[in-house]
Amino acid sequence: MTSPQRILLERMFRAAVAAADPAVCVPPHLPKSPKGRTLVLGAGKAAASMARAVERHWDGPLQGLVVTRYGHAVQCDRIEVVEASHPVPDAAGLAAAQRILDLARGLGPDDLALCLISGGGSALLTLPAEGLTLGDKQVVNAALLKSGANITEMNCVRKHLSAIKGGRLAVACGPARVVTLVISDVPGDDPSVIASGPTVADITTFADARDILRRYGIDAPRAVIEHLERAADETPKPGDTRLATCETRMIATALGSLDAAAAVAKAAGYVPFILGDSIEGEARDVALVHAAIARHVALRSEPVGRPCAILSGGETSVTVRHKGRGGRNAEFLLALAKALGGHAGVHAFAGDTDGIDGTEDNAGAFIGPDTLARAAALGLKAADYLDRNDACSFFERHGDLLITGPTLTNVNDFRAILVE
Repeated sequence: MTSPQRILLERMFRAAVAAADPAVCVPPHLPKSPKGRTLVLGAGKAAASMARAVERHWDGPLQGLVVTRYGHAVQCDRIEVVEASHPVPDAAGLAAAQRILDLARGLGPDDLALCLISGGGSALLTLPAEGLTLGDKQVVNAALLKSGANITEMNCVRKHLSAIKGGRLAVACGPARVVTLVISDVPGDDPSVIASGPTVADITTFADARDILRRYGIDAPRAVIEHLERAADETPKPGDTRLATCETRMIATALGSLDAAAAVAKAAGYVPFILGDSIEGEARDVALVHAAIARHVALRSEPVGRPCAILSGGETSVTVRHKGRGGRNAEFLLALAKALGGHAGVHAFAGDTDGIDGTEDNAGAFIGPDTLARAAALGLKAADYLDRNDACSFFERHGDLLITGPTLTNVNDFRAILVE
């Protein structure tokens, strides 16, 4: 029988996702129609659902093109939707990015470029800088994903290997007005990091990108190294006059979704305690901290009384050492269960708000006080699965995965721990 805690945890997660639904958060932030044309351009896991929301609420002519992840498309009438690969880019994403850039270059001073940006846009909006190939970018991207680098570091490198990210799309839109609607999937909600900031000024440099590759020991193709060393085409920086007509509007964030989940917990009689919306680090290390906090609350009712719901957001990372099925939320949960050691009265969920944890078909998973005992009865050792980066398989054996399908939005990871 499904426990009341598991039911509540799923309700909290779904409330967090609903708070970032483009149908809800796009319409209040739409600009006025321009004198000239309105061109919609976009990239990300939520790009198609954002485009549909624009179509349903836009007063006037409209056209455009957005690229989203395979399986995340929705029907639009005036805005073309293209699907491409994520997290490693493919030829479909390259072709879409080139078309988006070409469309942007045809705008005039009376026109509006309405850009729809959400998490996942870096891989989907892939257009190699001059002298680089799609293969070069695929190699670097795959290596970054396994390296343990955080999203800010990964996107710094991606910007400096791109012909469209790091503010370059906005430059191409000139002299038109550019309004960017952003659904944030990064800690701190920095628009220059979300989808590698295609319409936003960039403070990072080629030197930063070179340093990141060195720091994580990434063996990049020779063409990539030479491109970064030449540093011939730096991204536009704050104050660049080419971005003078650009405006960015943050329409959904992790904190907003955590607040929505907290309201559900409070209505159920739990005291909500939000640790933060910008938590980063190795998933298993973040789990140790969360476990320590949960044990402290369980034993001492500090810093919050019981029953409580401990909530957090952000994006953890995983240094992949073996060929397990991941993903980062499953790895967080397995490390959390191991650290809690079956502590009575503690239940938890962790998942990705886009509905896909890593590259698998699940959003996340649940644990409870009996997780390790049930594993032992099946002959499973949590430590072995954790060592293999194979947490997804562990929870699949238990029937503890949550499968939602693509949610068509993305405000990053969601974690909730109930302490009775």
